[in-house]
Formats: sequence, C-alpha cells, structure tokens
Amino acid sequence: MARRPGIFGPPASWPAQDLIAFSAEFDEALVLAAYAEGVFPMPLHSSGFGQMGWWSPMRRGVLLPDALRTTRSLRKSAKHYTTTVDAAFTQVLERCADPSRPYGWIDDDIRRVYTVLFEAGHVHSVETWDAAGRLVGGLYGVGLGGLFAGESMFHDPVYGRDASKVALVALVDLLDDEHAEERIVDVQWQTEHLASLGVIEVEREEYLGLLAEALVAPPPAWPVREGEHA
Repeated sequence: MARRPGIFGPPASWPAQDLIAFSAEFDEALVLAAYAEGVFPMPLHSSGFGQMGWWSPMRRGVLLPDALRTTRSLRKSAKHYTTTVDAAFTQVLERCADPSRPYGWIDDDIRRVYTVLFEAGHVHSVETWDAAGRLVGGLYGVGLGGLFAGESMFHDPVYGRDASKVALVALVDLLDDEHAEERIVDVQWQTEHLASLGVIEVEREEYLGLLAEALVAPPPAWPVREGEHA
C-alpha cells in the first residue's frame, strides 16, 4: 500500500540528509502530524536560523521491545530504585532541559508544546526515584499507538548512575505485552551507549515501514489521568 504524502510531502522527495525541513511555525498539531510521518522537531537556534528544524535521520536509531539488553549489574541496580509513569513530567522535562548539559537543545518552545501534549495524553514520562525519594533519572517522549518516540533522558550523576537505564527498562516493560512485536521505541540516533542496550540502526525507508505498523498497533497501558477517558 502506497504511503500517502503528508505535511512534509512524499518521503521520496525528502533530501538525502537528516534535516529535511525547517519552519517558523511550531505547535502541537504540527508536532503530532510530524511524528506520524516519521519526522521530529529539534530547534536550529544554535545554528543561527532562529527556526525549528524537522528531522528524519537517514539511519534511524530503533529499539524493539524484545531486543533490550540488560546486564546482571543493571538488573541488580534496578532493585534499589522505584519507577513511576507520568508522575513527574515537569520535573523530568526540566532536568532534561538543564542548560548545563552538553549539547542542550530543549528550549522554551519545546517545553511549552510538549507540556500541552503531555496534558492531552500524547506525551509520557518515566521517572526513577531512589530510596530517599529523590528524582534521580527519567525520560520522556511521544506515544502514538504502538510508537514511543523518545525525546530525552537524564540521570543524576551522584545519586542515580544507572537511573536513566532503569527508566528505559521500565518503559520497555510497559510496552512488552501481547502487542510488543508491533511496537517500536524510536531513539532518533544510535549512540554507542544506546547500542549497548540493544538499539539498532535502520535505513529511513525501513523505519517508515516499521512506523506504519506501529501507528496502528494498540497503545500500551499508559496511566489514565484526570480529564482523560479510559
């Protein structure tokens, strides 16, 4: 079945590079439409454009729920933490947006739009807490059907060395039910660290095929928050 062109046009027309478009416009509807087309936003402010960049990597980092690799030490470390879902999104976002972090890219526009999307139930966070009740790690991203598009993660270097990994394990545990084979975790780009956890690289065209299947898969059991319908 041919893929219908969307906001960004047919994928065959996209440039052979990770950055496929930029815009002055940036809102919630555009963000959701972009993810459904295999595109995600990342600001270009630091490059002097002063606009939003829209990206679809030529080689996409993907984690299949049944491919997560966990070492014995990580599983042992996880026993010292507690994880929650959608319990402290604002705190996770702020920690991920810490300007002291290298290569920081989360600006006020990202904060605003993703907060609205969280409140609408389209964005989710996973939090990791230590025994003292401190938030020591976490991640957040967009959930559409069987897709979880990871945006950012963090860990406290003093109190939570493995805390971001523990959050990822908790996320995969949530996704890993009878529909796990239809779901994907999009991590945008593979890194050496992510590769050690089971993240693979796929060509853009292959990713778009996986995405099409994931979008029509049932979503996992995200917590129902006030104002939402079960």
